[in-house]
Amino acid sequence: MKRIEHIIGGQYTSADSTRTAAVYNPATGEQTGEVVLACEADVNTVVATAKAAFESWSQVPPAKRARVMFAYKALLELRADDIASAISAEHGKTHPDALGEVARALEVVEFACGIPHLLKGDFSRNVGPAIDTASDRHALGVVAGITPFNFPAMVPLWMIPMAIACGNAFILKPSERDPSAANLVVELLKEAGLPDGVCNVLHGDKVAVDGLLHHPDVQAISFVGSTPIAEYVYKTGTANGKRVQALGGAKNHMIIMPDADIDQAVDALMGAGYGSAGERCMAISVAVPVGEETANRLVSALAPKVAALKIGPATDTDADMGPVITAAHKQKVLGYIDAGVKEGAELVVDGRGFSLQGYENGYFVGGTLFDRVTPDMTIYREEIFGPVLSVVRADSYDTAVDLINRHEYGNGTAIFTRDGDAARNFIDRIQVGMVGVNVPIPVPVGYHSFGGWKRSIFGAHGIYGPEAVHFYTRLKTVTTRWPTGIRAGAQFNFPSN
Repeated sequence: MKRIEHIIGGQYTSADSTRTAAVYNPATGEQTGEVVLACEADVNTVVATAKAAFESWSQVPPAKRARVMFAYKALLELRADDIASAISAEHGKTHPDALGEVARALEVVEFACGIPHLLKGDFSRNVGPAIDTASDRHALGVVAGITPFNFPAMVPLWMIPMAIACGNAFILKPSERDPSAANLVVELLKEAGLPDGVCNVLHGDKVAVDGLLHHPDVQAISFVGSTPIAEYVYKTGTANGKRVQALGGAKNHMIIMPDADIDQAVDALMGAGYGSAGERCMAISVAVPVGEETANRLVSALAPKVAALKIGPATDTDADMGPVITAAHKQKVLGYIDAGVKEGAELVVDGRGFSLQGYENGYFVGGTLFDRVTPDMTIYREEIFGPVLSVVRADSYDTAVDLINRHEYGNGTAIFTRDGDAARNFIDRIQVGMVGVNVPIPVPVGYHSFGGWKRSIFGAHGIYGPEAVHFYTRLKTVTTRWPTGIRAGAQFNFPSN
């Protein structure tokens, strides 16, 4: 059985860990390995290692840091299939979906290759008599990332490249449910030429998280996960003087206008609602057709496609989606379906009771479709994180917009329409951080930044892109004057130019 260890100072180690957690193949329900879980001593060890490495790494010229990123990009491309296989084996998503995860992660590495330009400062000459002002950005020190199970390679790679390219030392605390992919992407950094200790992996649970949140030498924390934990990370981290960006949950809506191409909208909903078994923070989990006729056409077209979803293990190249992550999460998703039925939603396609021959112990849930869902229902209010799509019928466009704006989450949203006026109005009015127009999953490319609004994010900065440069550095502004023979004498008023 595979044992998954920390990576500290460039070496695999169990350090002082005495606890472990089981790692499973979600398609079979079989244990495939065990991952070590950090203790407080391990946290102290990894932070000390990263702090020591920071001293020299922060002095490396940005152009040389960029060369490491270029080499890293080439290695990730070369090993993309291996990384995807590691993702599929422990997460359960299909191999093409896992390859897509790696491809999107590569965008951030590509952006980090431009770090010499991104770190350029500003300069103003003669802001006063023979006085010049310059500003530039400096690395923070030791920073940490706490990442979720649903993107075990992509989300770490949303953080690591920008953090280390900016000159910081990084500690990754990945999900203990599918930890192997995280080890692999960090292992490749060493091969790319990154000095030992600049990027480390600390496996663990709440002990590791709390250790990082309270350690005085950790300057910043990046987090992606559920809203309750994001809020906890933000409050605890900031209370301990850290810079924190904590991305939380979502309930993403897609409005379908009467003029929309229904076939296009249905295809978009199938991929956005059921891809990766719905375990995406940008998944569309609520369809909002405007008008009864639109709703009837939409549900009639959706139902047979949801019922025909091909569900299987990652080894099935024809599978549309795989299992959910754990047996406990399967039961949670099934519980939401039960709640929807109990509260009066119309169950159009029932994913309960799905069983796959040869994989009876796998954590599979069939595609599920609800119609006539109302805002007071549990399946509408809460994030299910499974292959469950709810249709909430709206009598008007304004009703649909108000529905979205009233929800506590504001991560992503979309509108499908041919009407430019409606689309522009939607963009202006909607209180959501990432908006798609005829694009169901509007995840920004690597040179923009990712981040929601409302209770989908805690902290001022989005993740990756230009926002990452500001998050992982601090501004220093220097004003200089050299003796020129000009003597103004002592000045007691507030200085001006």
